[in-house]
Amino acid sequence: MFIPIHDDNPLKVISFQRVTVGLIIANVLTFLWQTSLAPGEMIAADQAFGVVPAALVGGLPDFGAFPEELALLTYMFLHADVWHLAGNMLFLWVLGDNVEDDLGHLRYLAFYLLCGVAAALLFSVLKPDSTVPLIGASGATSGLVAAYLMLHPRVRMWAVFVMRIPLYVPAWGVLGGWVAFQVVMVVADPGSPTAWWGHIGGFLAGLVLTPLLKRPGVPLFGRAPIRRMQDPAPR
Repeated sequence: MFIPIHDDNPLKVISFQRVTVGLIIANVLTFLWQTSLAPGEMIAADQAFGVVPAALVGGLPDFGAFPEELALLTYMFLHADVWHLAGNMLFLWVLGDNVEDDLGHLRYLAFYLLCGVAAALLFSVLKPDSTVPLIGASGATSGLVAAYLMLHPRVRMWAVFVMRIPLYVPAWGVLGGWVAFQVVMVVADPGSPTAWWGHIGGFLAGLVLTPLLKRPGVPLFGRAPIRRMQDPAPR
């Protein structure tokens, strides 16, 4: 599996990726709150603020007073452990700034949250009997993978292959490899605790939403550069 760690893709419109940084801070602060809880309280928090498919679509009563519909938003800020958090935040950091640049701050935030919601919904529909809470930002960051593939496929990036081999290759190779891995795992490991279908749901949402939410003039598939806001107008 490929894990992106750095891209050669400077910002073109915005001066700072404040939504991306804000999301990372929110995820980290939520994780610190989780780690402050006793083990039993952590389980209760996951059940309350995570998405329980059996409660959302399977007809099972909610585990707590917090509505499952709101859990579609809160679940993506919870993480199982520090590695779960670190992996998702790495994807968010490497890919999110350029997607935020191409969509604009508010539309980017809406894009991120909608991809996370779509991920949870698809997973829940396909696993309606599951009582295990779905948590993590993977569905939302999977939408970023789709957006980056559609907007910057030829940008070169550093990535790590199978956790140990560094490579400097185009984004389509890194992120396309990631997509292929998700599809393989859905077939090969359907009983895994990893929500592979959630990843695919977030990715599919990203494919649909990117053309709708990108800034006017931002080309798909990196076909042509867009003019920077600070560039002088052509004479």
